[in-house]
Amino acid sequence: MRPLTPRAPANARAPPAAPARAARVARRAAAASVRVERLVASSKRWRRRCGRRPAPPPRPQASATTPLPPRLAAIVTAFAAVADPKLKYAQLLAYGKALPPLPAGVATPETKVAGCVSQVWVVPVLAAGGTLTWLADSDSALTKGLAALLVKGLTGATPEDVVRLSPDWIADMGLSQSLTPSRNNGFLNMFLTMQRLSLGLLSETSGEPGAGAAPADDPAKPVAAAIRAKLAAALAPGSTVVVHDESASHAGHAGARATASPSGETHFRVAIVSPSFAGLKTVARHRLVYSALAEELAGPVHALSLETAAPGE
Repeated sequence: MRPLTPRAPANARAPPAAPARAARVARRAAAASVRVERLVASSKRWRRRCGRRPAPPPRPQASATTPLPPRLAAIVTAFAAVADPKLKYAQLLAYGKALPPLPAGVATPETKVAGCVSQVWVVPVLAAGGTLTWLADSDSALTKGLAALLVKGLTGATPEDVVRLSPDWIADMGLSQSLTPSRNNGFLNMFLTMQRLSLGLLSETSGEPGAGAAPADDPAKPVAAAIRAKLAAALAPGSTVVVHDESASHAGHAGARATASPSGETHFRVAIVSPSFAGLKTVARHRLVYSALAEELAGPVHALSLETAAPGE
């Protein structure tokens, strides 16, 4: 008898020959090399195209309904058009050198900006015509330049103009690459301090014509009038309430269309200075406002942004 020889399973595949395997590996490597070369060529074309046609600087606009003051708009446009961070830094230093020092006795704890790495003071002076002249100083050359930028941009604006501004314009300038994170935060704190001081001036002149965002009995703005009236009743006497109707910039939102009143008022930003906020944290202040405006928040008001402060803050 012949010895039995083990047979391979019927579905077993014979191992490929070594030359065939090497050929497949070579084809895959060549295909990968072609893909890499195409990516490199595409990257080079993109860089050349961007170098020939740089993107235009963003248009300085605080929001769809609140344009920047003319002087600030010019500064934002100039900084946005400069691509080199070093040139922006040098311009800030030049601003600081040209800023006159504060008068004696003005640099007090009350005028000092909190949250800055260096010491910085900002002081508003309200002219007879209702416009502001800003004074500022700092013990740091760069911080002084940032303060000088705000002084140049916001001098000539009214307190209400300053309070209305959104800080979005700061990003439009493209300063973040020229400054450290702490300097960026300090710049924002300077601007917010100037807004709070402007709001305090509105509070002091609330009995004069033109104070506030709109007349309380404006028939075209019934929701804004209701917000002012209810907050005036809920807060302590001497409170100042400035209501900004920002509905026009949110008219296309589906939620806004669903809750809009016949007047189309849906989005508001409300700035308040009130003795009722003394000693309260931000959350407690907001809850006080929400409680007073419960009916409006359940009805036509789709979004409500709040800026709250106690007198002297």
